Amino acid sequence: MGAAAISWQTQTSGVTARLRGVSAASDRVVWASGAGGTVVRTEDGGTTWRKLTIPDTEKLDFRDVDAIDARTAYALSIGAGSASRIYKTVDAGAHWTLQFTNDDPKAFYDAMTFWDTDHGLAVSDSVDGTFVILTTRDGGAHWARVPAEALPPALPNEGAFAGSGTNIAVVGRDRAWIGTGASTRSRVLRTSDGGRTWSISDTPLVTSASAGIFSVAFRDAAHGIVVGGDYRKETDPTDVAAVTSDGGASWTISTGLSGFRSVVAHLPGDSASWIAVGPKGADVTDNDGKTWTKVEGDGYHAFSFAPKSRVGWGVGEQGRIGKLTW
Repeated sequence: MGAAAISWQTQTSGVTARLRGVSAASDRVVWASGAGGTVVRTEDGGTTWRKLTIPDTEKLDFRDVDAIDARTAYALSIGAGSASRIYKTVDAGAHWTLQFTNDDPKAFYDAMTFWDTDHGLAVSDSVDGTFVILTTRDGGAHWARVPAEALPPALPNEGAFAGSGTNIAVVGRDRAWIGTGASTRSRVLRTSDGGRTWSISDTPLVTSASAGIFSVAFRDAAHGIVVGGDYRKETDPTDVAAVTSDGGASWTISTGLSGFRSVVAHLPGDSASWIAVGPKGADVTDNDGKTWTKVEGDGYHAFSFAPKSRVGWGVGEQGRIGKLTW
C-alpha cells in the first residue's frame, strides 16, 4: 500500500501545549504528553481527549509517555536535576506515583521504554564522559544505574535528544538500542542482555551540537532504522537516516527523506514498511529504507502506531494531534 493511500485526520486534543510524547495502547486507547505538565488520553480512538492531572507538575515538560496497557502508563519529564522525573499510573491516569527523581545536577533524562510490565530503561545525556542509563525490573518501583564499567565511554557532550521519546527501542525480552548525537559522531548503543552490558557503533548520520539521532526503531533483532538530522535545519535532507540488518553492529546511509525527522516507526505486521515523521512532514518506505515517498499532510514531533494495527497518532505544536490510517 503506497503513500497515496495514507491519510491524516485532525483531532481535537482540548489543549494548546506542545506535545512531544505519544503512545498507543490500542486502536482506542492512546496517551499523549507535553509541556506544562500536560498528559491527555483518549479511550474512543481520538474522538474525545481528556486532560489528566499529575499534581505539582505544571512546570514540567513530559517529553515521553509509554503505555503498557489501557490503564497503565509512565510519563517522563525532562530537564536538569530534579526536573527529570518518572511518574506511573495504574488506574488510567486517575492517580500517579512519583517513581524517580533525578538527583544529579549534571544529568538530563531524555527518554524511556519498556520490554514488558516489569522491565524498562531510561536514558540521560552523558555526564563527565560516562553514559547514564537506568534499568528497572519491578515495574519502576526501583531504578538502578548501569555501572560505568558496563558501558563504553561517551564522547564529549554526547547525549540523546529529547525530541519524541523514541531514541530508545526494544525487541523481545532483552535487546535494546539507544541513539545519540550532539557530539563528533552519531552512535547507537546496544544491549542483548537486558541492559546489563552495552556495546556501541558509529552511524553515518549528520552530527553537531544540534544534530544526530532522534529516533530508533527495530522490527526484529536484526533490522532497524535511525532517523534525525539537524533540528535547526529542518528542511535539510542530508544524512538524516540510516539502516542496519545486523542488529545495529553496522549502519548504512538511507537517502530520500524530505528533511529532519524526529521519529521513525515500523508498520506492525508489515516486514519492510516504516514511517518517518518530523515537524515539516512525513515519509514512508516499503523496502526497509531503500526508497522513501513523501506523505501529504502536516508534520508532527512524535508518532506511535497502535499494536498490530495500521492506525497511528502524531502529536505536535499547539496541542495538535493527527490520526493516521495506512
